[in-house]
Amino acid sequence: MCYIYADDREHQETMSKFVESALPEQELVSYFADVLSVEDLPAHFARLGIRLPQELAAGHFEGDVAQRIYCPDGTFIPQRMLDRVRELYLESVRAGYSGARVTGEMSWALKGLPGSERLIEYESGLNAVVRECPATLVCQYDARRFSGATLYDVLNVHPYMIVRGQIVRNPYYCSGD
Repeated sequence: MCYIYADDREHQETMSKFVESALPEQELVSYFADVLSVEDLPAHFARLGIRLPQELAAGHFEGDVAQRIYCPDGTFIPQRMLDRVRELYLESVRAGYSGARVTGEMSWALKGLPGSERLIEYESGLNAVVRECPATLVCQYDARRFSGATLYDVLNVHPYMIVRGQIVRNPYYCSGD
């Protein structure tokens, strides 16, 4: 599923609702941010207006830096990212959670790294992971950061979109079958 937000206010509202709805359901929420270090995450969440009650957050919410998790050697490898999404799902099942939600700003956090031209390959591979693992996956994008052609490439790998809070079929989706 793809979420496109129009401005910072919509980003703040959406992320807060996303976290608030997942935690009571005992889902594992993994949020990957485009910040430089883990120490920057509290300020990043505060800027987004995400407040995590300690009793809900403990063990159910993890934040990390996209580059550190997915590109520890400084090179972007799509399969490594897809394997990590599967691991998150399996970790949530083993821990007794009902599912896993993965969100964040991974795509633009990885731009400029060697191998980042393969981001579309990663996004396409997510469709197979969604079928394999009954997890909720939301890839979040700020439409202001893309050219029209690049945005189309990103959109055509997601069968569904969230538009103004509603889940809709994505008219740009290409199944590749």
